[in-house]
Amino acid sequence: MKPADLETFSTRRILVVGDVMLDHFVRGNVRRISPEAPVPVVEVAEESFNPGGAANVACNLAAFTKSVFLMGRIGQDIQGQQLKQLLHEEGVSAEPMLVSKTIRTISKSRVVARQQQIVRVDRETLVKLTDAELSEVEDTLSALADKLDAIILEDYGKGFITAPLMEVVTRVAKEKNLLVTVDPSPRNPIPWSNVHLVKPNRLEAFAAAGIEDSHLPVAPEENEELQRVGRILLERWDTEMVLVTLGEQGMMLFQRSGDPHHIPTRAREVYDVSGAGDTAIAVLTLALASGMKAEDAADVANRASGIVVGKLGTACVTPAELLAAYED
Repeated sequence: MKPADLETFSTRRILVVGDVMLDHFVRGNVRRISPEAPVPVVEVAEESFNPGGAANVACNLAAFTKSVFLMGRIGQDIQGQQLKQLLHEEGVSAEPMLVSKTIRTISKSRVVARQQQIVRVDRETLVKLTDAELSEVEDTLSALADKLDAIILEDYGKGFITAPLMEVVTRVAKEKNLLVTVDPSPRNPIPWSNVHLVKPNRLEAFAAAGIEDSHLPVAPEENEELQRVGRILLERWDTEMVLVTLGEQGMMLFQRSGDPHHIPTRAREVYDVSGAGDTAIAVLTLALASGMKAEDAADVANRASGIVVGKLGTACVTPAELLAAYED
């Protein structure tokens, strides 16, 4: 990874398509138990709001390039407006966003004390895209396609990503020769096809392949179960590459051409794994769209993830941090 690579990153034009949400963090101190119920009383010290889900992927991209577009669905509510404002501040274009009159903007509130999450409160309505919304997506995507180099499908299983939407995206991408990468959800088993790369985590990969994970005490490159999962998913999803994230064991890259490639973890300290997958798919797509070899792109994504897990809350990695990771 060199400064010249970052210069190339800055010229890439990426659209993120997926489930957007507003992350709300409440941080404070616990000194007593409530007299009303056996629960801790949190004395609030600070609150913060961050773009979450596919919106966090877009913000990770915006740290490297200023040509980032986000397509998702929000409601006509305060949370939706707040999310759009945060995206504007990060330099992400929310113009492709769909605004629904019938659903609320997804938001997640996390209460944290002493670096431990005490409770999470979700506000969401899980509704799939209507035919009218799908038509709007197709029109917007067709108009935007000439301004793009790549598309990320970010699925959190909240209803925006559907098989018909995927077909629209892959059809337009094929017409315009655009790179398409996918971050899948185990709650939404779409038969991914006609995409360049799918990035499941270990749990998602084994579930999608229909294989029980025995958690064999061996290195990933020696794990026959994992190797089988990779081969199955390459065929089942009809994709060029599958990158399985393995937590503390790093990542394993499977390609149609070439042997499986293991990338060991680079994380030094782990404070919060939330958002690590968002960072990985963002940086991975940037690297692939910039012409990097798959092995090198996976290594860059792995180092970026190793940085972000050392931060609290929904976080992003900066270009300076990524360069420094190669100097250590």
